[in-house]
Amino acid sequence: MKLWQKGTSVAAEIEKFTVGKDAELDMELARFDVLGSLAHTRMLQSINLLSPEELEVLQAELKNIYKRIEDGDFTIEEGVEDIHSQVELELTRSVGKAGKKIHSGRSRNDQVLVDLKLYFRHQLQELVQDTKALFDVLQEQSEKYKNVLLPGYTHLQIAMPSSFGLWFGAYSEGLVDDMQLLLAAYKIADKNPLGSAAGYGSSFPLNRQMTTDLLGFESMNYNVVYAQMGRGKSERIVATAMASVAATLAKMSMDLCLYMSQNFGFITLPAHLTTGSSIMPHKKNPDVFELLRGKCNKLQALPTEISMLLINLPSGYHRDLQLLKENLFPAFAELKSCLQMMAYMMQEVQVREHILEDEKYKYLFSVDAVNALVLEGMPFRDAYKAVGESIEAGNFATPEAVMHTHEGSIGNLCNVEIAAQMQKVLEAFNFEKVEQAYKNLLQ
Repeated sequence: MKLWQKGTSVAAEIEKFTVGKDAELDMELARFDVLGSLAHTRMLQSINLLSPEELEVLQAELKNIYKRIEDGDFTIEEGVEDIHSQVELELTRSVGKAGKKIHSGRSRNDQVLVDLKLYFRHQLQELVQDTKALFDVLQEQSEKYKNVLLPGYTHLQIAMPSSFGLWFGAYSEGLVDDMQLLLAAYKIADKNPLGSAAGYGSSFPLNRQMTTDLLGFESMNYNVVYAQMGRGKSERIVATAMASVAATLAKMSMDLCLYMSQNFGFITLPAHLTTGSSIMPHKKNPDVFELLRGKCNKLQALPTEISMLLINLPSGYHRDLQLLKENLFPAFAELKSCLQMMAYMMQEVQVREHILEDEKYKYLFSVDAVNALVLEGMPFRDAYKAVGESIEAGNFATPEAVMHTHEGSIGNLCNVEIAAQMQKVLEAFNFEKVEQAYKNLLQ
């Protein structure tokens, strides 16, 4: 079954090529397609394109289909082109004539647009939850190890003293910025395109505000041409937010690979979290961090992949856009897996204490020595020269203590303030509103 067929047949090779992976990927949209139809049919009844009796049977059957999807008892049949066709076919089989009316006032174009917006909201909510879980672990570890010093590097040369508290805390604050991008992507996804039809609206007196409210959208894509133009743009923005999270994880993974190597020796992992070598019995390899690095580097290419699909498309719908699902859908599961694995590993990482007692790290304290002289009244440039000369002469003395007290330094991590920033971003999402809207549709 195809929604666009008019009694003609299409060559099997053409059908196979144009349908592509839709039957497989569209199952991820199944629940959202039903939710969109639940809202759309209520709106159709409100403008008298469905009778109250037709609405009642359609709503009951749509809810039955939704339950079957939730129970894993729903598939796209052989020969059925996509999820939209399958749902309409099932409705027509069950309720007859009323099932043939549900496509009034919409096109597959805006039907898939609303499915995707609902799907993106759902996936972004799960990414937000996993990002917050990792954030909490990093904050906890930052507090736990705030007094354990660690070498800081510039140009991969030892530079100044840092701490594990600073290191864990740095990545937790990085996730706050990543969360801001997830919020921006969510806001773009939280606009209703339903009613834009094929991209030019409808001659039916559709009530687009009604479907916007029923589906829990914050707003709508008002201009129907722009609603269609949003296909691809929404995906690129979502992918950019995901790539930002992935970049944070990739950088953290690289640090961890370095820190775990014997040349650094800053951290270790329990044996059951590492792998070995087939010929070297001493090996404890950080394979998890290496795979996290590789997976997240791949995810950072996602916005470019999507952009290349869109790069020379004019306004209006084009079949190229179908391919976006193949790039983006698997990426959600990949990134969620990476976030969950990093949170698990960060809970188990074992930190080595007293690292800076090693003689090779004594020059880390050169800036502290300069600052100590400045505090005694010596001009900075003279203090810098004096400490440099003592290093050259081989009589540099390491300060007895590190005294960093300003905001965000070793002695003042500001984890409470960072947590408050994260909470402020989280409060800007409207997850509760969406969940309540879905409950209202399904009750």
